[in-house]
Amino acid sequence: MQMADVNHYRGATLESLRWTAAAVTPSDANDLEKIPAVIVPLVSGNIKVTTSGGSTVTLYGNAGFPLPVFVDRVWATGTAATGIVALYG
Repeated sequence: MQMADVNHYRGATLESLRWTAAAVTPSDANDLEKIPAVIVPLVSGNIKVTTSGGSTVTLYGNAGFPLPVFVDRVWATGTAATGIVALYG
């Protein structure tokens, strides 16, 4: 598992970050390439994640509403939400 660099966001403001987005492919074997500041499902459902702190939890994502959580992985098993987008600062 990669080491999360959540300090990247420390002291940042909405104005100071250059936001990018990427589609998330849930995987039981692979972490995300980098740590997003937010994930957003386009279709509601459970989203199983491993947080940057190492906890594996299942969250409920409402379509179009951002989940401000630092995650290393979005799991395929246990994730019913689809069209997940990661936002990076």
